[in-house]
Amino acid sequence: MNLSPADSPMRTLYVGSFVVLLALGVRATFGLFMTAMGVDMGWGRDVFSLAFAIQNLVWGAGAIFMGILADRYGSGRTIALGAALYALGLVGMRLATNEFSLYLTAGVLVGIGQAGITFPVILPVVARAVPPAYRSTAMGIAAAGGSMGQFAVVPAGQVLISSLDWTGALWVLSAVVALGIPLSVFLTGRPVESRGEHSLVAAVKQALAHKSFHFLFWSYAVCGFHTAFITLHLPAFLLDGGLTAAHGATAIALIGLFNVPGCYYAGKLGERYSKKTLLAIVYFMRAFGIILLIAVPTTPWVAYVFAAWMGMFWLGTVPLTQGLIGQIYGLRYAATLSGIAFLGHQIGSFIGVWWGGYTYQATGSYTLVWWAGIALAVVAAALCLPVKEQALARPASA
Repeated sequence: MNLSPADSPMRTLYVGSFVVLLALGVRATFGLFMTAMGVDMGWGRDVFSLAFAIQNLVWGAGAIFMGILADRYGSGRTIALGAALYALGLVGMRLATNEFSLYLTAGVLVGIGQAGITFPVILPVVARAVPPAYRSTAMGIAAAGGSMGQFAVVPAGQVLISSLDWTGALWVLSAVVALGIPLSVFLTGRPVESRGEHSLVAAVKQALAHKSFHFLFWSYAVCGFHTAFITLHLPAFLLDGGLTAAHGATAIALIGLFNVPGCYYAGKLGERYSKKTLLAIVYFMRAFGIILLIAVPTTPWVAYVFAAWMGMFWLGTVPLTQGLIGQIYGLRYAATLSGIAFLGHQIGSFIGVWWGGYTYQATGSYTLVWWAGIALAVVAAALCLPVKEQALARPASA
């Protein structure tokens, strides 16, 4: 991108990437708290699974609401609101004394907060800020920010839990998330309205009447199933296999590290090649990583190779999916439409997180969930191929 760091588009890109880094980096630590909090509070994995399943579902539903706020009243206010609710949710998680309060704080509050400070709101801001030729790459860089957060914050979260206990770690992480409030001043603005512009309702109706939007919605659900299940349950799965908490934290961090080039090149390649084909490849490749993990004995190197492989195909779906939404349906209501598509992602996240915990409690194993993840990867790849990438004519204004 031939822009200097001082240019407003580059500043928007860097700040947006950093906000996503903070938000998703802290989110990736939640699997580390499952064991630590469970011992002190007497909660099983099913309790945490339901709490974070609620979080994912609320995050998805809240993304639609936050997208509408961003499109109508500006992204800066929406991001500040999201950061504040996210931080309050972490504080509430620290103070939770029973299962209901955990569901309300770690589930509902954090979920709503994440909706305003992650991809559905941030990526349309980045897309509008940069020239059209660089939008796919810019969204890949912003998505990579979330992966770098996973790499940087997860090991730090493990250190915080070891040194300050889980209670002190949550105080620190709530302060980290709150940094999104002052940073929101660099991410202000909303889409420019033009005379005769079609309405939000017309844009949503057009998208929902288009088969390609449904293909993207449900393939995105598979992405959510994979990422949420692995983020929360992989550390516990590795513990069951005889490894340590440090191995689990390292594996989650490696997913984030390898997804930095994964996201960047997904966005970069999306400028030159068919985005739907690239999406299908990403989903199909995930199946091979899961097969590796369950086909061989669990060792640190197996965990790390799995993490590196999955990292290359982790969040590359984000710039490609949201790039297709902007490409097909336009940028005027991109935050709202991205929020609706993201609901699909979070439905998958809900199922992956909750079903993972339920299956483990019922069978003592995650094997059934891993095999479901393989099958769903193939299904998602097949759903991407019929997507029509051509831009649609905008519906007439009411």
